[in-house]
Amino acid sequence: MNIRTLPHDMLDHVMEFMRPAFVQAAALCLRDTNHGPEVLLIQSLRRKHWIIPKGWPMKNRSLAEAAEIEAWEEAGVLGRIHPDPIGAFTYTKIKKSGLPVQCRPQVYRLDVSVCHDSYPEAARRTRKWVSLLEAAETVRNPQLAELLRNFS
Repeated sequence: MNIRTLPHDMLDHVMEFMRPAFVQAAALCLRDTNHGPEVLLIQSLRRKHWIIPKGWPMKNRSLAEAAEIEAWEEAGVLGRIHPDPIGAFTYTKIKKSGLPVQCRPQVYRLDVSVCHDSYPEAARRTRKWVSLLEAAETVRNPQLAELLRNFS
């Protein structure tokens, strides 16, 4: 069995021992409803897993600002980003070259005030609003699920 054929959850465990994780920025996009808070999930481009908007650090931007930009580009939302991370999670990204790399997004709360239908990745991504509990049950990453379950 080579590294490319390992199941995704096993690959995450193997990668923990290989090298330090790359830092990323992620946005936990929240809105208030009559039924309580909802979180915005988007589908990843390749595997179509449900995730939160995330991406690489940006030159001359804080991680919080990068998370805010990712939320706009990937999910079409604008709002107030909180400057301090609420947590982090680790996952394995398979680069276009096939090389697996460990990533550790720092997660920043974004209180959504506007949700647009037209945004940079609208044609490439599906998005949905769900309760925090449903989000925790929907995402595949156990650390992200735990962060969603414990968010208050």
